[in-house]
Amino acid sequence: MQLIKNKYYLGGVDLLEIVENYGAPVYVYDAETISRQYNKLVSAFPDIKLKIKFACKALNNINIIKYLKSLGAGLDTVSIEEVEIGLMAGYKPSEILYTPNCVAYAEIKKAVEYGVIINIDNISILEQFGHDFGNSIPCCIRLNPHIMAGGNSHISVGHIDSKFGISIYQVPLIKRIVNSNKIKVTGLHMHTGSDILDADVFLRGADLLFEAAQHFTDLEYMDFGSGFKVAYKDDDITTDINKIGKKITTNFKKFCKQYGRELELWFEPGKFLVSESGVFLVETNVVKQTLSTVFVGVNSGQNHLLRPKLYEAYHNIINISNNRGSKRIYSVVGYICETDTLGYDRKLSEVKEGDILAIQNAGAYGFTMSSNYNSRTRPAEVLIINGEAKLIRKRETLEDQMKHQIDLGL
Repeated sequence: MQLIKNKYYLGGVDLLEIVENYGAPVYVYDAETISRQYNKLVSAFPDIKLKIKFACKALNNINIIKYLKSLGAGLDTVSIEEVEIGLMAGYKPSEILYTPNCVAYAEIKKAVEYGVIINIDNISILEQFGHDFGNSIPCCIRLNPHIMAGGNSHISVGHIDSKFGISIYQVPLIKRIVNSNKIKVTGLHMHTGSDILDADVFLRGADLLFEAAQHFTDLEYMDFGSGFKVAYKDDDITTDINKIGKKITTNFKKFCKQYGRELELWFEPGKFLVSESGVFLVETNVVKQTLSTVFVGVNSGQNHLLRPKLYEAYHNIINISNNRGSKRIYSVVGYICETDTLGYDRKLSEVKEGDILAIQNAGAYGFTMSSNYNSRTRPAEVLIINGEAKLIRKRETLEDQMKHQIDLGL
């Protein structure tokens, strides 16, 4: 966001005008920020065959998916529904990676029918896949490197007690299954977690993948997942993407030379590409003072933005209606019948009922994790592109919620 003449803008558009036109709460995304992040990532890995697969679980609006496709990104999906949205968005099946976890085998067979790239993270599924498809359908294998990485235990997925991936120590068993069923393994995959700052985390995982790769002769790509950290606070530490890019590129080139051919290097970022593009605009319902706290109660809550409650995530909050007001300490809370605090003890310009607050870094895992808890409706979504604000999802209504319920006339 930019503050220009006492007004806050995103992508050249006055945020208060967006609220006037589309109401609040509303998610707003800036296409220019998404493009900047995509280009930053691509430029950090020069001189290698790089493919970026957008992890659409972070933000699955079809317009965002189409926009990233226009930039050159592929798609990383984790459900058959995400696969289908990707196909609707115009992706070729060969551009879509499908990495499910704990799904029914029938869903994987459906993904095979669609022709997308299958990433397998379970021994029993690998056996069934091999029995049914042998060497007729190539696949990728997701390995668990047993590395604790990321900001906290909630977002670390490569540790020894994680449900994701096949243990790196089971590679001999994987090889026997692959050989017995003549499975063509064209890729190896790992993902250790989110909010990774240290290149050494990627390099440790990469070394394990490089070692495992010696057991597979048909590899075409290696997927290092993602987890690059973006800023959530003004002074937050972020991933030095250029530093990581140089180290990984050097090691990957060395591996490809040893392997005997040049492979593609894949990443599947979600948060890195879209988090900073988004702001969530909410309206103040009440200002409530207790003996110890001044609460700002807004017309939203964990039903729209779950990350603070689920992950203890920090999102910067700004009163965009009153930039010049005296600073006071507030706790910003929602209207849900839970302790759904969006921000503790925040120093904001004095807040009055009716003021609009902007919750920053809301582009990733905001709308996609929203719900109808307390029968509340989901907010609208707006995309700012080429200096114009475009509605990309209508505000949900109670009628939308009720249309799948069947009244038995009791």
